[in-house]
Amino acid sequence: MDAQRDEMLRALQDQVDKEDKSNYSSWVTGKMPQTLATTRCRFFDRHGFIFVPDFANAKEVDAMKTTMKEMVDINWNPKTETQVFRTDEGQLEAQSTSDYFLDSAAKVHYFAEIDALDDKGELKAEYQSDKIAALNKAGHGMHLIPGSAFQDYTRSEKVGNLLRELGWQEPCVPQSMYIFKQSRIGGEVTSHQDSTFLYTTPRQTCIGLWLALDDATLENGCLWIRPGSHRESLRRQFVRNPKHFGESLAYDGSGDEDHTEPKMIFRQLNDNKNVTWEGSIPKDATLPECVGLYEAGFIPCPCKAGDLLAFCGELDHLSLSNYSSKTRHTFQLHCIEGKGIEWSKENWLQYPHDVSFMKV
Repeated sequence: MDAQRDEMLRALQDQVDKEDKSNYSSWVTGKMPQTLATTRCRFFDRHGFIFVPDFANAKEVDAMKTTMKEMVDINWNPKTETQVFRTDEGQLEAQSTSDYFLDSAAKVHYFAEIDALDDKGELKAEYQSDKIAALNKAGHGMHLIPGSAFQDYTRSEKVGNLLRELGWQEPCVPQSMYIFKQSRIGGEVTSHQDSTFLYTTPRQTCIGLWLALDDATLENGCLWIRPGSHRESLRRQFVRNPKHFGESLAYDGSGDEDHTEPKMIFRQLNDNKNVTWEGSIPKDATLPECVGLYEAGFIPCPCKAGDLLAFCGELDHLSLSNYSSKTRHTFQLHCIEGKGIEWSKENWLQYPHDVSFMKV
């Protein structure tokens, strides 16, 4: 599978090598770079992603996995915190019925896999003694934990250098999360663009840094991306519902809130008639052939532990369910441009007024 990936990457690189450089512009700035762009920067701007092998070493990977297990053992009480995380048709209900999701912006909250819970919403018996195996994700302020492996990695010179190489001038980090993609129950992540949830103005500047902490394969749910889709318009925006929060989008006591309304809603921005799978998975995506994914323009990106995928916030991507016997842990940073860019007050993720996004 790695050989197939490398062959596809070479074919995409050939397109970069043959392009007219006089028309080249940066995705994040929308302008021609003032300095000569590197080869992988030009690849990133043309195709919307880059693959960086061995971005993190084994020590960093092990430290993050060990830290995560310790945090779950000490901090997660599934008897009081069993909210699930979903990206399918149940997403709005799962993320809009309590404050647990919204309150995770600058903290670390834990979200379970729906198949790890029984009809009463409690952990099934097989997970009682191995509760980390029941989790879907932890987030969204992993990078804010002082002295942790997650903060050390986020503030590492290589992360900042990569972002600046790709065109970010003053990168900062609104969000980080640890995705578990558990063996046998790790749910699919449906087709989406990250800027739907991390919206900036006057242009989109979100970049995802997707770090594999386990080998990611077709069988355990590696990432699938659709090269070039970052040149399409953003399809949806996940926004705070003014009917719930009031026009201020905060509980300010103004009297125009209706707390019976959902906290979050999707706003349709552009109806791309060629993309019929938004918020779902293209038809005929069953392993091992995955015919429907290839026909829709997606390619799989298997990774070894320590490999990194960096991709634009408007790039269409997804991952399939993990029915294998192997987990697929990842640590993910989402960064934005901090210079001349505004973070939308409609975004679900809002830090306390006295907390700023971390600069890297």
